[in-house]
Amino acid sequence: MTEVLAGMAAGLAAMTPEVLLYCAIGVTLGTFIGVLPGIGPLATIAMLLPLTFHLEPTAGIVMLAGIYYGSQYGGSTAAILLNLPGTAGSAVSCIDGYQMSRNGRAGPALFITSVASFAGGCFAILVMMLFAPPLGRVALSLGSAEYFSLMLLGLVAAVVLVEGAPLKGVAMVVIGLLLGLMGTDVMSGTIRFSFGIPYLYDGVGLVIVAMGLFGVSEVIQSIGSAASAELGKQKITLKSLVPSRDEMRRSRLPMARGAVVGSVVGILPGAGSTVAAFMSYAVEKRAARDPSRLGKGAVEGLAGPESANNASAQAEFIPTLTLGIPGGATMALILGALMIHGITPGPQLITQHPDIFWGLIVSFWIGNVLLLVLNIPLVGVWVALLKIPYPILYPSILAFICFGVYSINNSFADIIVLLVFGLVGYVLITLRFSPAPLLLGFVLGPMMEENFRRALLIGRGDLTVFLTRPISGTVLAIAAALVVFTIAGAVLRSRRRRRSALAEAAEHPGPL
Repeated sequence: MTEVLAGMAAGLAAMTPEVLLYCAIGVTLGTFIGVLPGIGPLATIAMLLPLTFHLEPTAGIVMLAGIYYGSQYGGSTAAILLNLPGTAGSAVSCIDGYQMSRNGRAGPALFITSVASFAGGCFAILVMMLFAPPLGRVALSLGSAEYFSLMLLGLVAAVVLVEGAPLKGVAMVVIGLLLGLMGTDVMSGTIRFSFGIPYLYDGVGLVIVAMGLFGVSEVIQSIGSAASAELGKQKITLKSLVPSRDEMRRSRLPMARGAVVGSVVGILPGAGSTVAAFMSYAVEKRAARDPSRLGKGAVEGLAGPESANNASAQAEFIPTLTLGIPGGATMALILGALMIHGITPGPQLITQHPDIFWGLIVSFWIGNVLLLVLNIPLVGVWVALLKIPYPILYPSILAFICFGVYSINNSFADIIVLLVFGLVGYVLITLRFSPAPLLLGFVLGPMMEENFRRALLIGRGDLTVFLTRPISGTVLAIAAALVVFTIAGAVLRSRRRRRSALAEAAEHPGPL
């Protein structure tokens, strides 16, 4: 406890007026992005990454973090009012939140999501304060073999938990790994996968890849989108936000359960807030006295997932900062931002840069209070934002992306590569390939290669070094179990579909 108090004192000392300003900017921008369906925090952080290069490291990371967890707050607004999730983690909120809106309870639904988000976020911050420093000390004893195994587990989790076919996730990870290996090999100085093009001697920049895959591709997708003028005509006033006593009573336990589920899931690399929200909804269905109420506007089905996705968003910082292993694609960008500033995430971060680690935690407390203030009194502003026509909004975003990329190296070639990745991202999304595992593979690939080669040097070329070291062997066993369970589940689902098709054919035989 003494260590935590000393750390919080260091964090408060790091809260300069500049850092507080960028914390406020981050959470406000995050809420704005969360409210507008389709943009998402990943694209926004990719767009704004160049701006943080000129900021002091603590201010830059605090702003990016604020965008991420702020978007989780705002994402539920469009889900409740329009049945369109602002973020992937808010998709579950559509189920009961939109039904509450249709039942004339949109105001209480928006109020409860803000309170649940605040409760889940605060619980995850406490978990981070108490468990991140001990985890960092344990991580100091880990070697290259353990780090390689943990990164491999993160990639495997990202693949098996990706929406759609796991094979598509594997393909994305492999492409990301190959892109990450492009350029000059750090250990031997050999230039790889450059195809004789001088531009590729240093590889492709993280910012360009992320902006292209998630920013430009989103703009291309939005071409021809109708304006968001079909917003419901119900008025949201401060008075209409007040929930009934029964609604508050029924939402307390779901908030608590969601906070625990979200914190646990957030610590696992590759899981993310979407998985946390769906797991929380499943828990509420099990815990409900009358499960049939869920899906018809039950407040429990809204409070639990909202608490879970915010808890998960902040718990994802634990493996990212203490182990250097991103909890998801957005965390991979924040990890990249730290590395661009010359700060290596991992067990040394807490001891070597306590101002950044504890400053970030203090900013979480301040940011969550700011978000509570932003989301309840200013709800009318966020509802009005849903009426911005997309044909006006998205061209402005595209111009901002291009300016941001050009400002990094003042190179027109970066713009061309950006547009290429934008087209690639659009094609991938059209073919239902998720680009998120590609970004994870791109960020983790060079680190995995470095730790793999270092472990082999220590083990004198013996591959069994990854299995004979207890922690490394256990992590690899977990990764293998995830793969086996995923394959087994796919085989069982295929058999069930075949049996149901045969049964249907037997019941309705065709003409002879």
